[in-house]
Amino acid sequence: MGKRILVLSAAVGAGHMRAAQAVELALLEVAPPGTEVRNVDVLTLTNAPFRKLYGEAYLDLVNKAPHVLGYFYDLMDRPRRARSKRDKLRLAMATLNLRKLCDELECGGWDAIVCTHFLPAELIASMRRKRTIRTPQMTVTTDFETHRLWVNEPCDLYTTATDEGRLYLGHWGVDVANVRVTGIPIHPVFANEKPRTECAKRQGFTGDRPIVLQLSGGFGVGPIEQLFNAILAVDVPLEIVAVAGKNAKVRERLAKVRVPSRHRAHVLGFTDQIDELMACADLVVSKPGGLTTSETLARGCAMAIVNPIPGQESRNSDFLLENGAAVKVNNVATMTHKLAKLLRDKRELNRLKANAKRLGRPRAAYDVATLAIGLAADERR
Repeated sequence: MGKRILVLSAAVGAGHMRAAQAVELALLEVAPPGTEVRNVDVLTLTNAPFRKLYGEAYLDLVNKAPHVLGYFYDLMDRPRRARSKRDKLRLAMATLNLRKLCDELECGGWDAIVCTHFLPAELIASMRRKRTIRTPQMTVTTDFETHRLWVNEPCDLYTTATDEGRLYLGHWGVDVANVRVTGIPIHPVFANEKPRTECAKRQGFTGDRPIVLQLSGGFGVGPIEQLFNAILAVDVPLEIVAVAGKNAKVRERLAKVRVPSRHRAHVLGFTDQIDELMACADLVVSKPGGLTTSETLARGCAMAIVNPIPGQESRNSDFLLENGAAVKVNNVATMTHKLAKLLRDKRELNRLKANAKRLGRPRAAYDVATLAIGLAADERR
């Protein structure tokens, strides 16, 4: 009988779900015949109020009060006595509102569980401590630094993006022998090299000038129009590709903006062609989410960092800047100047791109999938 592997995440922003999808697709490609793979968003197994609290409230804070998120990020990453009241309350709330998931875990007969969000990982660890399940689990972190909330013992394996993330898990008591530095899992399509010329032709780009790709996340958040106008004001002739995600209103407004004659512009909505767009791009303008950053590095694009969310994204920004793969735009008012300076300096732009390529881990999803297959096969127990 084939092994059964469960991939769990939570729709809190888009990154955790994209990581789960990447692991699922890699497993389906490399797992032995007969292996069953199931990918579940745990928030589909709860009630509407809890789902709203975890998912929609997060997006509201990203848009309206990002510094509140940063405050709680730092607050939850502080040393604390074992099993504090706050931790116990959070776990009790999760257990109460995710009863369907608990039932599935107790009755599902899974051989391994892979978590790309700490919510299900915490619940599974609690159930293992109570001995209601014995299924081995693997926690896949999705930013370039780790955080105390990712530590949920017992856990058989952790994966991180960097050695620094591995060491930080060790700081919180994780046995670093159980941590693998794989990178953040991104869609397996990024493991395939794609020539810029061919991708540009398929996407309808001329490709005769630098291509700047403006991203705004799957949900289309942030000051998208202001950033677009700042890019249009650059005096270097560009081909600009602006992706508005699922935000149809913003896409409509961008499409009505007058584009200076020196530029060419393409305005897109939600797309599954990000890998090809990045294969064409010289520079990606984006918030530094863990998945977007990993995709950008895998394609060897330089990055202009805008509006990082305080907390995990500000730390992702630090990683990129320390490794010479990005520039940071601190405000829209100076963005035009900063981009123009970089785009005129081909040597500096190429240096950023080379560093990005060096840091990229395009096969991370396959590495995570291989570890999950080994865990399900009982190789570590």
